[in-house]
Amino acid sequence: ANTQVYILDQNLQPVSIGEAGELYIGGDGLARGYLNRPDLTAEKFIFHSFDSNLETRLYKTGDLARYLPDGKVEFLGRIDNQVKIRGFRIELGEIEREIAQHPDVREIVVLARQDEAAEKQLTAYIVPHYNSGYTHNKLRGFLQQRLPNYMVPSAFVMLESLPLTANGKVDRHKLPAPSRERPQLEQAYISPQTDLERLLAGILSELLKIDRVGIDDNFFDLGATSISILQVAARIKQELGIELSAVKLFQYSTIGSLANYLHSNQNSQPSSDKLQNRAQRQQAARTRRRNHQQGVKQW
Repeated sequence: ANTQVYILDQNLQPVSIGEAGELYIGGDGLARGYLNRPDLTAEKFIFHSFDSNLETRLYKTGDLARYLPDGKVEFLGRIDNQVKIRGFRIELGEIEREIAQHPDVREIVVLARQDEAAEKQLTAYIVPHYNSGYTHNKLRGFLQQRLPNYMVPSAFVMLESLPLTANGKVDRHKLPAPSRERPQLEQAYISPQTDLERLLAGILSELLKIDRVGIDDNFFDLGATSISILQVAARIKQELGIELSAVKLFQYSTIGSLANYLHSNQNSQPSSDKLQNRAQRQQAARTRRRNHQQGVKQW
């Protein structure tokens, strides 16, 4: 009783049915503000433009919601859980809700983390059910059927439990950065055998930030996105002088199949000596980078 609920757009105008907006609350039960926080009070308790009394205020909840046709209000998530990645605005709560539908998942948190190149990537932190047989690529395949590609996390981190604050909320600052270890995949790891395979594996390893890539590992199971596939094509052109379309990389999405395609369909293959030298330089660069990272951690 005596409570008003509004769903407003960025211009503080009511949204139409089905359209998402921010939830505002007014009425007799509204508090006067935050204790000893005049700045936060001014930010969250705003002028009530739908009330003639100049002293009346509305509270900005920070919640996303929409009206349903039957008049009910549906909660959609938090505004501060919205992120923008590669031009797409993404609601992290929506991804969490889809992941939570998987029968092997007990708890889930999704973050947008910045990698070493200051690019944002979606990282999912999973607490699986005990003895569930959970694997990252099972979950990735599940999500690819339910979400657009840009909303599927690039990295999955399995935890025994989520870190909590003193008041029982998830402590997002204590969630670890994704490891460079090869993710759990159904297929066994088979190391690259030829100089061409080693060179391609080095490119994938560097771009996807994974220590090792097997010849039968699917690029997308390793966390590749449409953007990183274009980066792979650019690196192949740089290293081998071969033009490859993204369509070909989607078609030949393992090191083994891609190496076979390049070997059988390209007229101008680099010499074995050049391939060997490039693969060795890549390996040396990865070793230096790994040693540097280990040194930083020890320090």
